[in-house]
Amino acid sequence: MIVLEFKAYGKASQFNAVDEALRTVQFIRNKALRFWMDGLGKSQYDLNKYCAVLAKKFPFVNQLNSMARQASSERAWSAIARFYDNCKKGKPGKKGFPSFQKDNRSVEYKSTGWKLAQNRKSIIFTDKKGIGRLKLKGTRDLHFYQTEQIKRVRLVKRADGYSVQFCVSVDRVETIEPSGKTIGLDVGLNNFYTDSNGEVVENPRFLRKSEKVLKRSQRRVSRKIKGSNNRSKARQVLGKRHLKISRQRKDHAVKLARCVVQSNDLVAYEDLRIQNMVKNHCLAKSINDASWYQFRCWVEYFGKVFKKVTVAVNPAYTSQDCFSCGTTVKKSLSTRTHLCRCGCVLDRDTNAAKNILASGLGTVGHTGTFMLDMSNALGESTPTLAEAILSEQVGSMIKESPSF
Repeated sequence: MIVLEFKAYGKASQFNAVDEALRTVQFIRNKALRFWMDGLGKSQYDLNKYCAVLAKKFPFVNQLNSMARQASSERAWSAIARFYDNCKKGKPGKKGFPSFQKDNRSVEYKSTGWKLAQNRKSIIFTDKKGIGRLKLKGTRDLHFYQTEQIKRVRLVKRADGYSVQFCVSVDRVETIEPSGKTIGLDVGLNNFYTDSNGEVVENPRFLRKSEKVLKRSQRRVSRKIKGSNNRSKARQVLGKRHLKISRQRKDHAVKLARCVVQSNDLVAYEDLRIQNMVKNHCLAKSINDASWYQFRCWVEYFGKVFKKVTVAVNPAYTSQDCFSCGTTVKKSLSTRTHLCRCGCVLDRDTNAAKNILASGLGTVGHTGTFMLDMSNALGESTPTLAEAILSEQVGSMIKESPSF
């Protein structure tokens, strides 16, 4: 599955209809959640049937497409199922009990309720909400895909306007020449990452650079009276600032991950638990600003696209152990140079990256890696060992949409 996004253009009355559809989706989701809390909905099928009851009871719910109503109840059930899974797994701390939605920003249609124009440059929403025809502008061409391949269409509201997303059922695979190279990555806060070859990529720090502007925008929101038009305008400006930062992070992660995967046949990286790391309030903002997890997701995604091996390595003692002799050399975070009795002198992060690469090669196996390179060059099938690692470590992660 891939997600294609286009900017939507229309009249103010059409976007008012979109806002009404968004409120209806939020209403259905919250009603379905209350239905489950009352002990009446015990499965996803029960919540889907409850949508028909709501449609008969409330005229504005009936105006929304039936499959869009069903997708709304599926959102409620996904939150419930996640809560059940966390309870079964014995997740420590809060289990994520489903909560009511306050500010819904998307409405999802399945196979009905919409129709693409013949030139694929506009879309018509055919339900009774009155959205009508919206013009589409983007860099992708929908002519490459059949209408049957589009499984879902989503209308998304953002700070800078409205967008239409298409979920297309297609397997993206690209073939490139094997490079015969392997690399280990050690992410950090001083530098975004240091690889096993000693190369360093600078940390962009998008949030830190825009923090002064964000604080000024936030103060303007705080000065306005709640419920006033001036406050809503100030909130929109603040939202655009945050949206720009998130897009900068995504663009940086996508381009960097693609470059790393294309240049190497095996990429080893740290299996970090970001959720636990951000509990350190002194470093939480910097860790979130670095967006390591987003970078990892795109590395795994491009690993599947280009048929490369990506391995997540346990980060324990990668900075303390000497790459040359394996001796543990304890050092604090302020110590940036690795000095060992064996005479090895390396940058701390370079030593960690070399250890990560060694662990990654140990997981895959030298024989399996070399056979993988040869099979790619000869056009043969991948060895069983490499296939197992690839299927375990590489997942298709599409992050253009929160959930689709």
